[in-house]
Amino acid sequence: MRRVTHLGWLLLVLVATTSACARRVPAPAAAPTPPSSTAPAAPSTPAAPPAQRVEDVLPVAQQPLAEDAIGSRSLDDLNRDSPFRPVFFPLDSSDLDDAGRRVAQANSDILKRFASWVVTIEGHGDERGTTEYNLALSERRAVTVKTYLVSLGIAPDRIRIVSYGEEFPFDPGHNDAAWAANRRAQFLITAK
Repeated sequence: MRRVTHLGWLLLVLVATTSACARRVPAPAAAPTPPSSTAPAAPSTPAAPPAQRVEDVLPVAQQPLAEDAIGSRSLDDLNRDSPFRPVFFPLDSSDLDDAGRRVAQANSDILKRFASWVVTIEGHGDERGTTEYNLALSERRAVTVKTYLVSLGIAPDRIRIVSYGEEFPFDPGHNDAAWAANRRAQFLITAK
């Protein structure tokens, strides 16, 4: 009798397992590809997104402020909606490229328009490198932009510089896009 009970349980488990397996639908096999007379195609990879310039993705004002609005706005308001654009730098460089010169030229035009403004150019770097290296590189970036502005006719006493290195990242990410956004010289209106 005991043997029949064990056999019954064994049969019950076998039936349950078989019925559970029978409900599964096997995945269809991939259809074979017909032979081609041309060279085999390269595996399909998703297209890389179009490269964006850092200057195009940062939220900076594009239009200078109207002269009649200057008197009524505080420095905080002016800097929050700053007409100045940051100047970006390549990796491990304090040299102005063509894009950097165009941005610095546009910023000098604003300084010429508002001749009483004094600005501080803040030099920034990405998180790579030592603190000392980033501070020195960021200072060279700010000095480069100041020197270029002076060459365009802006009085040197209207431009101050400060180096922050990696301390105030624009983008806190840890990738190429974030690092590119953080390698910059940023303008801050300090007097009007």
